Amino acid sequence: MKSIAMWLTVGCLMQSFSGAAQSPNIIIVMTDDQGYPNLSCVGHPLLETPSVDKLYDNGVRLTDFHVDPSCAPTRSALMTGRYSGRNGVWHTVMGRNLLRQREVTMADMFAASGYATGLFGKWHLGDVYPYRPEDRGFQQTVVHGAGGVGQTPDYWGNDYFDDAYRVNGTMRSFEGFCTDVFFTEAMQFMEQSVRQQRPFFAFITPNAPHWPYYAPEESIARVVKRAEERGIALTEEMAAYYGMIENIDDNFGRLQAFLQREGVEENTILVFCSDNGPVIRESIQLFNAELRGGKVSHYDGGHRVPWFMRWPAGGLDHAVDVDRVTAHVDILPTLLELCGLQAPPVELDGMSLVPLLRDAHALWPDRQLMVENQRLVDPLKYRNFAVMSDCWRLVGTKGGTDLQLYDMRTDRSQRSDRAKTHPDVLAQLLSAYDAFWADVSQEHGLISRMKVGSVHQNPVCLTAHDWLGSSLWNQTHVADPATGRFGPPRGFWAVDVDADGWYQISLRRWPAEADRAINDPYVGVSYDVDTVTLTVQGQTLKQAVPVGAKEVTFRVKLKSGEAKLDTLFTGAGESISAFYAYILRETGTVSAAWKTREGLGLPLAQWPEEHGVEPEKMYASEVEPRGENDE
Repeated sequence: MKSIAMWLTVGCLMQSFSGAAQSPNIIIVMTDDQGYPNLSCVGHPLLETPSVDKLYDNGVRLTDFHVDPSCAPTRSALMTGRYSGRNGVWHTVMGRNLLRQREVTMADMFAASGYATGLFGKWHLGDVYPYRPEDRGFQQTVVHGAGGVGQTPDYWGNDYFDDAYRVNGTMRSFEGFCTDVFFTEAMQFMEQSVRQQRPFFAFITPNAPHWPYYAPEESIARVVKRAEERGIALTEEMAAYYGMIENIDDNFGRLQAFLQREGVEENTILVFCSDNGPVIRESIQLFNAELRGGKVSHYDGGHRVPWFMRWPAGGLDHAVDVDRVTAHVDILPTLLELCGLQAPPVELDGMSLVPLLRDAHALWPDRQLMVENQRLVDPLKYRNFAVMSDCWRLVGTKGGTDLQLYDMRTDRSQRSDRAKTHPDVLAQLLSAYDAFWADVSQEHGLISRMKVGSVHQNPVCLTAHDWLGSSLWNQTHVADPATGRFGPPRGFWAVDVDADGWYQISLRRWPAEADRAINDPYVGVSYDVDTVTLTVQGQTLKQAVPVGAKEVTFRVKLKSGEAKLDTLFTGAGESISAFYAYILRETGTVSAAWKTREGLGLPLAQWPEEHGVEPEKMYASEVEPRGENDE
C-alpha cells in the first residue's frame, strides 16, 4: 500500500500516444440495465436512439465486449481493471458491494495525473467512508444512494422527479427528472474544467433504466405512439422502460452538442456502454439481438453490452468493429495508454486494447476472460460462471455438474451445446476457470468494513442495505419487509471503529428525514415492539421503546478496531433489526446538528406530500431481476 500511496501522491502525466497537444478528456456514459439490444443502431424494432447511433456510426465498436451480469460488480471491475471476485464486489447488497479500501480506482489515477474527476448518478460501491466516491478519487460528485433511487441509503421518498442527491457528501434538492439532472450537473462540471484548462474525467452513470420504471411523460408518449404505429404490443412497464432509454439518448445528444459548443469534441474520448443485460422479460422477448438471457444471466445476454467510443484527435473517429473478446477489466489499462498515464504498481487483470483500436486485425492473443454471477455473501466455486474466448463460451452452474459449451462463430444465441463433441475445448476452458478461481478466491474471506467515528464522516448512517448476511435494500422493504423476499428482517453491520471513545448510537426503523415513529404502520406492516437491544464489542444493552419514539439512543464506550454491530427490536412476538443506525463519536461538543442529522439528510421532510408521490406508487410491488435461466 505504501508504494501505491506514493504513486497517488506523485502521479505522472506523459504525452498521449496520438501526439495530441493536450491530454484528452474522458467521458464514460454507463447506463443501468439497458444491455446490448436496446438501441436502434443494433436493430431494435421500436426504440429510436439517434444520438447513440451517431457515436456508433462514427467510432470504434467493441462487438464482443463483456461486463459482470449485475451492477456493482461491473462498476468495481471497470474502476480497478481487476475482477470483481478479486476486489471484493461480487454482489449488489449484503456488504459485498463495498470496493475494498486497498483498491486504486480509475478516478484515483486520473486525479493523481492532474485531471478534474467527477461522478454523476450511480456509484453503488459504498455510501459510507471509506467507500464513498469522494473517498475514491472523485473530486466532484452528485449521486443517489446505493444501487438505485429509492433504496435504503437514498434520501427517503426519492422517486426520480425533484429528488435530493448527495453533492460531495451533502444532501441537496434538485428539480427535474433524475437523468436530466445528472447530465446537466456533469456538463456544468466539464464547463468549469474547460474554463480552468484542466483535462477532465467524467463518469456519467444514470440509474435509468433501472427499476422502478418512471420516465418523463413526453418520452413515454412518443414510445407508445410509435408502438401503435408499428403494431407492437407494449405493457405499461415496457413503455416506461423504453421511455427512460430514449430520455437517456436525448441527454446524450445534449452532451454531444455541449462538446461541440465548448470546442472540446476533437480531444475528448467519448464512450457509451451499459452495466449488464436487460431485465424486463417482455422486452427481452420482443428483441434481444439473438442473445440468450438477460440481467444476472451467465449467458451472453446477461453480460455482453455495447462499448462505443470516439476520439477524433486520436484517430478514433470512423466506424470500426473490433471483433475480439474484450471486457471491463481491459478499459483501465486501455485508457491509461491512450492518455499516456503511468499505471499504479498493482496487478491488473485486463490488457490495453490500444493495438486493436489502432488496427482491428492486429496480432492479438486468444485469451480466456471470466464473468461470474455470485450474488452471495460467500462465493461458491462453479456458481453461474462463463469462460469466454474469441470462439467459445463455457457456461457452468450447479456446482460444476452442468457444463455447457457453445461455438460463438455459429451459435450466437447459445442453443447448441458442444460439450460432448469438443471435450478438449471444454477441458481447456475449465482449466482456465480453475486457475482463475484458485487465484481470486484466496481473499474471499476478507470483509470490507464501514468506518464509524472517523473524522472524514461523523456522524454516519448505516442502513439495512449493508447488513452482512441479509439485506432489505429498498425503501419498499422498510415499509413492508415481506416484499424483500430476503428472509426475516434480521441482520448486522460489520464496522471498523476508528477511535476509542464514547459513541451515541441511535436506532430507527425509519430514516430521520421520514420523521416516523418506530411502531408507525404508515404504509405497509406495523410493528408493536417495546424493547430494543444493542450488542457491540461484548456489550449488550437494552432499553424500552417509549410510546411514539422515533429512535432509541444508546451511549456506549467503544475501542478502536473491528466490531459487529447487532440490533434487535422485540415485542408482541415481533423480532426485527433496526433498519437505520445513526452513529456519532463524541468529540467534545454535541450540537443541534446531530439532532436533525444535518449533513446526512435535509431538514425533516413532509413526505410524501412534499414530493407529490402517492404511497401506492412508491410502494408498488418490486419487479425482481430475472433468474439465470429465465429468457
